[in-house]
Amino acid sequence: MLFYNARVFTAAARAIENGFVQVKDGTFIDVGPNAVLPRDDEAYDMGGALIVPGFVESHCHIGMWEDGIGIEGDDGNEDTDPCTPQLRAIDAINPVERAFSEALNAGVTTVVTGPGSANPVAGQMAALKTYGSRVDDMLLKAPLAMKFAMGENPKNTYHAKGEAPATRMATAALIREQLLKALHYKQDIEDAMADPERDPPEFDMKCEAMLGVLDRSVQAHFHAHRLDDIYTAVRIAKEFGLDAVIIHGTEGYLAARELAQEGLPVITGPMLTARTKPELRCQSEVSPAVLSRAGVRVAICTDHPEVPVQYLSLSAAAAVRGGMPHDEALRAITIYPAEICGIDDRVGSIAPGKDADFSVFREDPLAGFALPEWVVCGGNIVKSPEKA
Repeated sequence: MLFYNARVFTAAARAIENGFVQVKDGTFIDVGPNAVLPRDDEAYDMGGALIVPGFVESHCHIGMWEDGIGIEGDDGNEDTDPCTPQLRAIDAINPVERAFSEALNAGVTTVVTGPGSANPVAGQMAALKTYGSRVDDMLLKAPLAMKFAMGENPKNTYHAKGEAPATRMATAALIREQLLKALHYKQDIEDAMADPERDPPEFDMKCEAMLGVLDRSVQAHFHAHRLDDIYTAVRIAKEFGLDAVIIHGTEGYLAARELAQEGLPVITGPMLTARTKPELRCQSEVSPAVLSRAGVRVAICTDHPEVPVQYLSLSAAAAVRGGMPHDEALRAITIYPAEICGIDDRVGSIAPGKDADFSVFREDPLAGFALPEWVVCGGNIVKSPEKA
């Protein structure tokens, strides 16, 4: 398929005026200016519209909390044990929940989703496409990250039960304990492999799940709003050499230079909520702009269902209002989240060899009223004027 006569925002390079994208077998095979119309391709004239990469939602809980049905669809927090690294998002996601179709309709073609923040060690995040009906066929990467949670949520969950953690100290201690157990488990495995006379350790599913975190093949995503919680996450990441990402980072903009020196990326958001708890009292739409100017790698998320996933572009628009340059905000929901989450080899920009995920807009994608006219995910036309 060939989509031509368009302005192409690739996200990775300068926009191409009068450009085209060519798709075959679900991937981009060419992008550039001045298309030559082939005889054997389906060709679609975009009439000067804007083609942008499929939006990437880098932190949410889509499919984990289903819309409008209450406890029956609540599968995001296993709040019976504060440390549950063995839990996998892919075993809880309902891929036919209507939020997926709403995401697609708004041009969100990739999501990173997983457990909530009730537990200090919550479980494994996954990256998947929003088009499909079976999780196994939609997956990009699983596990992508281990979810850790700092701050008030674990405290509130377990203090009410009379269990640890009831303080920030206990939350950090439980995270360290699980990481140290996994380190010792890993060492026992290596020692047994090196010495045939030594028995391997007894199987431990929690420690097994943490091995990828220790060898950095699985990221460590730290839910942290307050600045002290952010620094605790940085401290733990340094202690164990983790490939860490700060999630939310609500107060991070108050120490943007210091965070830039630490080199950890921040996935900011949600942007469109009220300050409903003490940790959000410093929430501000200037946060992405301030962090970005300081040199922090920034992406924007909705934290669905806190903000419905279809409002990802509206969240980026709020960042523009807060001082982030327009194209930087667009990159903060395309290539930057893909790079931060380590899936930019597949998604986040328009380039040959990448998955053919893109949308076509007649208006500015960051205008509050804008919806894409076309949406293509994995080379499948899932929205078009004919399908409207």
